[in-house]
Amino acid sequence: MEFRTPIRIPAFGFGIDHSVPGLAVGSCFAEEIAGRLARAKFPVVCNPFGVLYNPLSVAGMFRSLAGGRRYGRVDLVRNGELWVSFDHHGSFSDPDPDVVLERIARASAAGEEALHGAGYVIVTLGTAWVYERKADGAVVANCHRFPASEFVRRRLSVREVVEAFAPLLEKAPEGEDGRASGGCLGGKKVIFTVSPVRHLKDGLAENALSKATLLVAVHELTERYPDTVYFPAYEILTDDLRDYRFYAADMVHPSETAAEYVWQLFREAALSPAARALADRIGEIVRAAAHRPLRPDTEAARRFRRTYYEQARLLMQECPPVDMSAEMERFRE
Repeated sequence: MEFRTPIRIPAFGFGIDHSVPGLAVGSCFAEEIAGRLARAKFPVVCNPFGVLYNPLSVAGMFRSLAGGRRYGRVDLVRNGELWVSFDHHGSFSDPDPDVVLERIARASAAGEEALHGAGYVIVTLGTAWVYERKADGAVVANCHRFPASEFVRRRLSVREVVEAFAPLLEKAPEGEDGRASGGCLGGKKVIFTVSPVRHLKDGLAENALSKATLLVAVHELTERYPDTVYFPAYEILTDDLRDYRFYAADMVHPSETAAEYVWQLFREAALSPAARALADRIGEIVRAAAHRPLRPDTEAARRFRRTYYEQARLLMQECPPVDMSAEMERFRE
């Protein structure tokens, strides 16, 4: 008898491997997946603008990166002691506006390079609720603790979400630069997910409406564009696991066990068989490098370090894109 409703996820039809750079953007769940990819030594850049939750801000980030937008003092606003950008996460904020602009410029340069070179892009959408500034009607990525009276809160429609991403996913005409024609995601493999993290501050009913809006919009996009796929992170947590023991103490975010389970399913669907095997070898070496023997001066400890140093060296020879230099340095200690 089956006492769960496990989700069967077919392989995506393309395999991520260590030779293909990637870009992950969106909610904190994007950072969870990107972090695990990075620990397995996959070349991936995550959230050049910081964590973004709503689809319009995510799409706006892609347009800014594709167009090479440069932010200036006019794009910043002051709130108390801090200068902030409504397009960026609070981690960019600072009492010195020049520091903010320097952080944005550095992150934008890395993001532009990552977007241009990415073979695949992971887009995790968190909420369909947005906040529009009353002053200019612009949707903000982060309210930065400004008074609620300065914003209009509303829920995006399915059509608005689809229309925000559709131009980005269009393939450029033959011989034309996709960045110049606006389709910066055209021709790339795009993995859409809807974050399983509930936005309780929106209200449970409102959160359900929000997630439903995102799910329908992503479904329409994946039906329209053959290079896009949907990874059901939301359904894995809410329908497969669906138990509070798989949530963290805040009852909102996935627990470490749940995150690992989702990662294992993502691995099976998204990574090539060779990449999975290589990631397992890398994981063993990384764990060995993190190990601190009780008696490091014994012959057994020195043999342990020599063994894994050699494994790391051979792995780098076999797969040059993988950088194990930090681990090799630890084995020299």
